[in-house]
Amino acid sequence: MTINNSVYFANLGSNSSTSKDEEMGDVCIANISPAERRIRMRFGMIQFAISLVILVGLLAFGVNHFWRLLLFFPFSAAATGYFQAKDKT
Repeated sequence: MTINNSVYFANLGSNSSTSKDEEMGDVCIANISPAERRIRMRFGMIQFAISLVILVGLLAFGVNHFWRLLLFFPFSAAATGYFQAKDKT
């Protein structure tokens, strides 16, 4: 048994299109403004720099390897900010 999860939206334009045309094009509309994208990109870059400084400090002081696992959270926050800015979401 297969389930087809297709969503079709009504065409609001004056041209009528066939279902074949609707299936072919992928449309991505940005849902954040350019100013918000700059803020998220700046956050991602600053968070990445902070994470690198902490990593260098942990390496320089010879801290136990397991403490570096905590850097997953700041690095993931940096990646999230960067990818949200790049994908405009």
